[in-house]
Amino acid sequence: MPDASSDPTAGASTPSARPDLLVVGAGFFGLTVAERCATELGLRVVVIDRRSHLGGNAYSEVDPETGVEVHKYGAHLFHTSNEKVWEYVNRFTAFTDYKHRVFGKYQGQVYSLPMNLGLINQFFGKSHTPQEARELIAGQASEIATEDATNLEEKAVSLIGRPLYEAFIKGYTAKQWQTDPTELSADIITRLPVRYTFENRWFSDTHEGLPVDGYTAWLTRMAEHPNIEVRLETDFFAPGHDYSAETVKGTLPIVYTGPVDEYFDHREGRLSWRTVDLEESVEDVDDFQGTGVVNYNDQEVPFTRIIEFKHFHPERVKTHLPGKTVIVHEYSRFAEEGDEPYYPINTAEDRATLLRYRELAQAEPMVLFGGRLGTYQYLDMHMAIGSALSMFENRLRPHFGEGAPLTSGGIE
Repeated sequence: MPDASSDPTAGASTPSARPDLLVVGAGFFGLTVAERCATELGLRVVVIDRRSHLGGNAYSEVDPETGVEVHKYGAHLFHTSNEKVWEYVNRFTAFTDYKHRVFGKYQGQVYSLPMNLGLINQFFGKSHTPQEARELIAGQASEIATEDATNLEEKAVSLIGRPLYEAFIKGYTAKQWQTDPTELSADIITRLPVRYTFENRWFSDTHEGLPVDGYTAWLTRMAEHPNIEVRLETDFFAPGHDYSAETVKGTLPIVYTGPVDEYFDHREGRLSWRTVDLEESVEDVDDFQGTGVVNYNDQEVPFTRIIEFKHFHPERVKTHLPGKTVIVHEYSRFAEEGDEPYYPINTAEDRATLLRYRELAQAEPMVLFGGRLGTYQYLDMHMAIGSALSMFENRLRPHFGEGAPLTSGGIE
């Protein structure tokens, strides 16, 4: 297996002339835009990132003690039903046949998630046919009409009934949001799927797997085009370098994938995010929990889940040190200034603030806003890549290839 921590700027060159495009952020969105512009249009592209590595939150590296590949910003599982995205990503990596399965621990028992016929039978201590299970859950959910739900708890009960809600949603949600579910908006959940089969794959997409050589190897290959220069530890907002905001804004086309409110110096207020704290440890056992992810649904347990990374790549067993494993306890909380933003909270106030930033973005000359942070949307990896491909086809190719004006249209 190639070293996933290999030089992320390998293959990059330093263009002798001013680049055609600046990309701020070396995550999946930014690298997809850079690769397409360099490969398809022959553009000179500079990608900058304030971190010391490329890949954004998908960055992974091999733990030197155990040989286990660790996703440094939490578990990343690739899946998609978008054939265009699938064809594109396979240009840079092959994928394993890994299928993600999640288990949940509640009151000392472990259940197979998501909620399915196996969980229902185990939880209620009786075998049910699919029809019997549907009738059981429908009866329990009839306690509250969905249209009458005024908060998250009532909405969840109206969808799956109180017993399943209190076991598998209430405590986990309270820990995720650091808020009692009765104080959270009903809009946070639109549906809570229950499968009336024994299917326990977490994702139902057409394609699923993990990059054979790891995420960093995949992302590094995306940046290897000779027309792409990657500059790490380079903050767009810090003065004194060639590609600082004060130097290039208004003079060079920019694709910006950082926080949209930060771009405008928070002039319309700060958007709110949740973040995660990850406590990594090496345990002196071959196998800590028997699977990659176990959710902890009891509210009194402070962490939301434990990730054990060696289960993501069972085909690498011979490269892992026997008697050792790497685990991460994951904790969720509201992001404060200086924290890494993960998930948009998206309250009514946030949505109103975002509309104001969209108006500012629309008026910003020569700048396109994209990605999870730039659009204030939760985007899975395949969604970020698909959005970047759309930006390339709909905005960048017409501009650079056909001379169309580079108008942002707000936030992509």
